[in-house]
Amino acid sequence: MPRARKATTESDATASKSRSTRRRRARPAEEEWEAEESVGSRLPSQLPLVPVRDQVYFPQMVFPLFVGRERSVRALEEAMESDRLIVLAAQKEVITEEPEPEDIYNVGVVVEVLQVLRMPDGTLRLMLQGIARVRIARYVQTEPFILVAIEPLLSQKQHDLEIEALMGIVISLFEQLVNSGKNIPPEVLLSVSNQSDPERIINTVTPYLPVRVEEKQQILEMVGVRERLERLVVIMRKEIEILELQKTIRSRVEKEMGDTQREFFLREQLKVIQQELGERDERASEVEEFRQKILAAAMPEEVQERAFKELERLEKMPFAAPEGVVVRNYLDWLVSLPWSAITEDNLDIAAAAQVLDEDHYGLQKVKERILEFLAVRKLAGNAMKGPILCFVGPPGVGKTSIGRSIARALGRKFVRVSLGGVRDEAEIRGHRRTYVGALPGRIIQGIRQAASRNPVFMLDEIDKLGMDFRGDPSSALLEALDPEQNYAFSDHYLEVPFNLREVMFITTANLLDPIPPALRDRMEVIVFPGYTEDEKMNIARGFLVPKQLKEHGLTPEQCQFTDAAIQLILREYTREAGVRNLEREIASVCRKVARAVAEGQIESKKVVPEDIPTYLGARKYHYGTAEERDEVGAATGLVVTQFGGDIVSIEVSVLPATKGQLLLTGQLGEVMKESAQAALTYIRSRATQLQIDPEFTRNADIHIHVPEGAVPKDGPSAGITIATALASAFTGRPVRRDVAMTGEITLRGRILPIGGVKEKVLAAHRAGIHVVILPEENRRDMDEIPQQVLTDIEFHFVRHMDEVLQLALVDERAPG
Repeated sequence: MPRARKATTESDATASKSRSTRRRRARPAEEEWEAEESVGSRLPSQLPLVPVRDQVYFPQMVFPLFVGRERSVRALEEAMESDRLIVLAAQKEVITEEPEPEDIYNVGVVVEVLQVLRMPDGTLRLMLQGIARVRIARYVQTEPFILVAIEPLLSQKQHDLEIEALMGIVISLFEQLVNSGKNIPPEVLLSVSNQSDPERIINTVTPYLPVRVEEKQQILEMVGVRERLERLVVIMRKEIEILELQKTIRSRVEKEMGDTQREFFLREQLKVIQQELGERDERASEVEEFRQKILAAAMPEEVQERAFKELERLEKMPFAAPEGVVVRNYLDWLVSLPWSAITEDNLDIAAAAQVLDEDHYGLQKVKERILEFLAVRKLAGNAMKGPILCFVGPPGVGKTSIGRSIARALGRKFVRVSLGGVRDEAEIRGHRRTYVGALPGRIIQGIRQAASRNPVFMLDEIDKLGMDFRGDPSSALLEALDPEQNYAFSDHYLEVPFNLREVMFITTANLLDPIPPALRDRMEVIVFPGYTEDEKMNIARGFLVPKQLKEHGLTPEQCQFTDAAIQLILREYTREAGVRNLEREIASVCRKVARAVAEGQIESKKVVPEDIPTYLGARKYHYGTAEERDEVGAATGLVVTQFGGDIVSIEVSVLPATKGQLLLTGQLGEVMKESAQAALTYIRSRATQLQIDPEFTRNADIHIHVPEGAVPKDGPSAGITIATALASAFTGRPVRRDVAMTGEITLRGRILPIGGVKEKVLAAHRAGIHVVILPEENRRDMDEIPQQVLTDIEFHFVRHMDEVLQLALVDERAPG
């Protein structure tokens, strides 16, 4: 760098000369600067260029500049060896170390180098004076320094009343900025106020504005004086609005901080006064109370350690600190959980069985499972894990109510949480404490509500869980419902493990299919198929009627139900797997009797079958058979829905051919449509044996309809019913009205097994069907059928469709 050293030496030597030169230049204010046009006309056509970062300089400014980049030092050396003039232009990006021509704005300012000083770190400190704006016409060279060809950027001189007004606005706004506390020397305001040249005002004010380089560069590049002044007014007004907002926010914050500090000082004084009087302050009392609760809760060691750590944080916080509320809530939850509280199980098996029988009639499988749990608990003691049961069945069969009976029989607390419609994982595992209003999940909330760590915990409607962008609640249940993991269940809010192993979890569902396989695998499924008519009669006599009489203010002497009246309500006003609608109909009768008693019309009433139509209106269902008489092309099938088993009629109509098509209606699913196709193919293959025209599919249109078209239907078990209805329609032989059937058919007529046998058989029994046809392989399911149903219904087990037709079709053809 020999040239750099030479330049520095020369600049030091000429410093006094330049100062004397400036003294000689002193002249009146209106003559201190020559016109920009005349200065621009005397500038060299080429000058060295120094790119500057994060700043835009204007003519008539005197300012320092530090130079350290090699090309900038070379450009300075070149200027010092000639006329001491260089061009300053702003970089577009501050981070660019070695800017190329495309990285530099094309309008800058020519400055004169007044002084050069070398700093201890090797950089050069320049004192510069702006002369004129110039436009970079082209880059002559970029190495070893940047040399550019320039042309003056001449302003469009304007001076009218509008310019005068704009100048006044700029000066006024600049005064507001100075008075607002911005770091602007007051003498600058004085200098601007005494100016009459708009160019001088613009060049003096703009450098002091706290705006981005892009906005200053925009003002530098504008040609018209009016446009430059207008742009300056817009920028300054925006800055003043921002300053006003900042001032408002600052005053608000300072007020709040002042209130907080005042409260802090007062509390400190109060603390000293209390100490002098020998009293304890509120904070110390609160901390000591939490400490005693933590010790009394008998928490596990790691949980107790976490609680004391949070208590220590609370003790060190200012009393009014916002985070103190979060810590207090957290400690409240920790000390209120039953870490060691437990209820003793009632291990008297006979007494538990009596309690279960008192509350529910039937449901033997569930009761046996609970008594088995008690027996094992009696022998194994506390080593036994809590069972995870899943009750699956249609509505109204007692899934939820028996949970309360189980808790009463065991002597445990009972907690019920409904999961229907839950879509957020945080509902199960809680929210993290970083969120406002965070709480533990429903499981921990239920444990706190029970005040015992071994309650009977019912998760109702587990098949109604949903999922969305907030997570999958069913996945969050995997840990809670797994005995191998739930001994250390982690809630997002608590962030400490809680032992759920001793909790007896019971879940309920109407259907198993919506439950994810991984969750289903963790539970012991117990199916509630529904009640027989005899069981419903006993439930009505022993539970429903006494309950409704009590709720309606009636005594057994004022209102009595005969068995025949209850049976009529069962058969002709309800058709369900459970007893919910039966209870509603009994309640309806009780209301009408209660009104008559209250009005003094009667003193007591014995409800007999003849009274039921008066109280409940016309019958809703036809009991005995699905059809009133043997019909051609109509067969009765058995199905399973989420409400239990049911019967369904399948109708076939044969019409003169238009297209020779098979039409399927009744909102049928794809599987059921394929069963209809298979049934039709079987009938075509047996056309000769059935004495049907082999060309019947060409000569006729076939319409298969399943009534209740608003209800979706699917599954293969209606195959033999469709085939029977088709055979009846083409042969003209009616189908027996007292026969119901279910089974899947193959193209060769083989009958395959189906599911839901118990639910379907109970539905047939409710409907008064006397003959049921089932696949031979479903004979093994008869062990689950109640004895009364086996007595009332005649069962036929078949292997081939030919056997079904012999049983279901009447031998004679229908007349006509």
